[in-house]
Amino acid sequence: MQTPLSARSAVLALTLLTAFIISWELFLRHRGVVPDYDDGPELYSHVRDEVYEPSDKATVILGSSRIKYDIDIPTWEKLYGTHAVQLAMVGSSPLHILDDLAKDPKFKGKLLVDVTEVLFFSHHGDEDPDAGISYYHKRTPAQQVSFMLDVPLESHLAFLNKDHYTITGLLGRVPVKNRPGVYPFLDFPFGFDLTQLNRQTKMSAEFVTDTDKHNQVKGIWKLLAQDPTPPMHGKELDSLMLTVKQDIDKIKARGGDVIFTRTPSSGGFYMGEQHGWPRAAYWDRLLAYTGCKGFYFKDNPVTANLQCPEWSHLSPADAVVYTTSLAGTLKQANW
Repeated sequence: MQTPLSARSAVLALTLLTAFIISWELFLRHRGVVPDYDDGPELYSHVRDEVYEPSDKATVILGSSRIKYDIDIPTWEKLYGTHAVQLAMVGSSPLHILDDLAKDPKFKGKLLVDVTEVLFFSHHGDEDPDAGISYYHKRTPAQQVSFMLDVPLESHLAFLNKDHYTITGLLGRVPVKNRPGVYPFLDFPFGFDLTQLNRQTKMSAEFVTDTDKHNQVKGIWKLLAQDPTPPMHGKELDSLMLTVKQDIDKIKARGGDVIFTRTPSSGGFYMGEQHGWPRAAYWDRLLAYTGCKGFYFKDNPVTANLQCPEWSHLSPADAVVYTTSLAGTLKQANW
């Protein structure tokens, strides 16, 4: 019996597609690319479900990208003894998620909140946490099942890395002349931001030793500094402080607790932060106004001189050092 032309065409197309996918995956693996997870609203929502564990069993972590790198979750869970629920959001303030948890009557846990001044005391990146929060509260059972089906694929296939090797990621790397009013594509080198299922982010071993890649990321920070977010001051800063205190008071009233940390930065990034957001006017005022404890990396000799490869995030090895020191400090403070 003769096979219909349409059926043969379908088989041929499927064969070619399969061959292309296998070839592309093998090519990426040959170049040292490893699978990681898309750190989007779906993964955020998956981890957000874990915040309802008792406060002696879990610590919820808020912040921006620094604390996603700087808290080494296995080290934290071994030394501090609680499950680390990583809810920090890249490139954004933690205050939207803090407010969401404050409004959630079921949340009564511990919060470790990182302060990256340029993001904490600004409106930069507001759409990122809002997207995750909105998705979490509106997601459907079908979306939850879809995420669980995606996890095995993302854990085994490197080409599914959204920011680098999907069609969207590759198109973003097509050279296009910068245009007025159009924000440039931020081409972070592969290996800088590998995300795990628990939402911890790490640099690859190759990235840590590659000074060219360090300089590429430093170049991105310099590019962003050309269009800086002005520091909050005056009534706007007063309003932010009040909102933060009100949210913290709600959480404490239900039996929860909040503590602040200032994770390391170095080089040009740290100098710029100290110039724009002096410690006394922002960090010290935040602690005094909210009545919360806080741990600043410069106050501890173990962490004071940690150097970030690209000025803003710790290497995996130094993340273990920082996490070990922070966990020990918090235990001594009976938090």
